[in-house]
Parts: sequence; structure tokens; C-alpha cells
Amino acid sequence: MTCDITLFVNPTAGRGRGARAARPAARALRDAGFGVRTVVGADAAEALGRAREAVAGGTGALVAVGGDGMVSLALQAVAGTGTPLGVIAVGGGDDFARATGLPIHDPVAAARSIAASLKGDGGRPVDLGRAGDVWFGTVLASGFDSRVNERGNRMRRPSGRLRYDLAMLAELAALRPVRYRMSLDGGPEREVEATLIAVGNAASYGGGMRICADAVLDDGLFDITVVGPCSRTTLLTVFPRVYRGTHLGHRVVTSHRAASVSLAAEGLTAYADGERLGPLPLTAATVPGALRLLGAPGRLVGP
Repeated sequence: MTCDITLFVNPTAGRGRGARAARPAARALRDAGFGVRTVVGADAAEALGRAREAVAGGTGALVAVGGDGMVSLALQAVAGTGTPLGVIAVGGGDDFARATGLPIHDPVAAARSIAASLKGDGGRPVDLGRAGDVWFGTVLASGFDSRVNERGNRMRRPSGRLRYDLAMLAELAALRPVRYRMSLDGGPEREVEATLIAVGNAASYGGGMRICADAVLDDGLFDITVVGPCSRTTLLTVFPRVYRGTHLGHRVVTSHRAASVSLAAEGLTAYADGERLGPLPLTAATVPGALRLLGAPGRLVGP
């Protein structure tokens, strides 16, 4: 393996924490004996192009510095290539880092963990989801949650969990159930009336909301959470339980496990890893071991 690795930096993540974190992270990696180069881009498309060039050029690892948006972009460059991914998590939500037990807002600890993994196991295989040509690591959202996501992503402040709390309150005024058509593992299509359907490769989104609380990233399956039709009062009762994952026991919530899921509904846009994916219908499938993740602990975060 080459000893040169690539820092993939979002300088604006966490109100500038990305740029600030890159310096101590690079220093820690160099202290561990690695050559480090940095790539950024004027926009997401340019940044992704440069990351893919680094992977094609044989970089020993791509290390994403930023939040879940930067991790999502990095996944598009490394998934299925064999090039390992490191994560310096300094964003507002950092759900991918939470799901994989990586250090959060500690760039030196994260960099040292990445260096040790590169010198040791070379990265742990973890699953990814794929919808069309897009890879995702955490949760694919559709319904009320994707509307909240869309609103939350337009908000400049506050950051992290509170942003999505406020976006949710704003979306409650337009709360209505959606008539989905859903198929699991290529089985028969069935109609499902729901407030939302979330497809989890990992447990959480939105800065720690454990919508698919039992999901882990190395079982080859999605955890699919269906929140049925409910009133605003019921949703407000269920919502605080999402952070603990205890909402799964509520009467309006059902769960499924499957390696693939097809969803169709009128007028819905799906989000994955907090990024706009596109309108339904879509099919998402798990790809076991699609990513080699650096610095992950022996047991991925789960129930």
C-alpha cells in the first residue's frame, strides 16, 4: 500500500471546523509516517471529481474531513473500489461517525485511529446502500422526514439536532399521510399508508435521531421503519422517543428487514445521508462490504 493518503476537506463544515480540523489531522497523519495531500473543490461536483482522480491515481486512503455531507460525497468516490475511507467528523450531525463508533469533533484522535488502522487491518468492511448510481451510508428518508430534511437543509441556523427539531415543527402544519407502494426483496408490491418510510443502513439521521434504531452496518440488511398515519399529537408523542430508539415499540410504528426495497409515491422526494436523492419511485439495495472503513471499532454501534 502506498504511504500517501488524501485529505478530502469541506472547509465550511461545522462553521469552519472542517478547515480548522484539517491542519491537526494532517499533522497527526504525517507524524505517523504518511505523506498527505489535500483536495478541495469550488463546489461538490468539482470536489468529487478531484476525489475520484485521487482514488484512480492510487491514493492509499481517502480521508473525509467534515460532516455527513462530506462523507456522502466521499462514498461516491471510494465505494466498491477497495480504497479505504477515513473520517474526521467535525460536522453538525455526524451520523455516519456515530454509527461506526468513530471519534467526533476530535480530529487528532480520529487521525491517529486512521493511521493505526492503515498500519494494521487496512480498514473494516462495512455495508452501504445504493439507489441507482448513488451510494449512502446511513438512512434513506421519504415522507415527513424527507420534507423535514429538505426544510432543515435550507436553514442556515441553528446547527445539528436543533435545526431538524425546528424544521419538524414547521412541517407539522402540513402533516398528511402518504399512500406508498412498497416491495421488499423483489416480492409483491403492496400499498402502505404512512407518515414516513425510512430505510436504514445505519441507525440514525438528523444529528442522532435513531429512526432505524436496530440497524448495523455489517449485517447485509436494511432496517426499514414505517410510521403509519398519525395525528400531530401522536407524532409529537412519538418524536421525543426517536433519540432513544424506543419509538419502535409504539403502535403506529412497524419495522421490516430486507436486502432491497422499492418505494413509489406521488410527489415525494427522497433524501439519503441528508442529501437530496431525487423523486420516488426508487429501489435501494444493500451492498455488503462495499466500503473499507478505517478506524472502526471491533463492534459497530447497534442495539
